[in-house]
Amino acid sequence: MTVSLDHLEQKVEQIVAVCASLRGENQALRAHVAGLEVEKAALAKKIDITRERLEALMTRVPDA
Repeated sequence: MTVSLDHLEQKVEQIVAVCASLRGENQALRAHVAGLEVEKAALAKKIDITRERLEALMTRVPDA
C-alpha cells in the first residue's frame, strides 16, 4: 500500500511540475503574441501612410 501511495505521490508531483511548466510557457507565448500584435499594428500604419503618399503622387503624375 505504501509503495502505491509513493508512486501516486510521484505521479502527482510530475503532473504539478508539467502544469507549472505549461503555465510558464503559455504566459511567455501570450507575451510574444502581444508583442507581435503591436508590431502588426505599427506595420499596418506604415502601409496606410505609404498608400496615402503613393495615391497623392499618382494624382500629380500626368496621364501619358
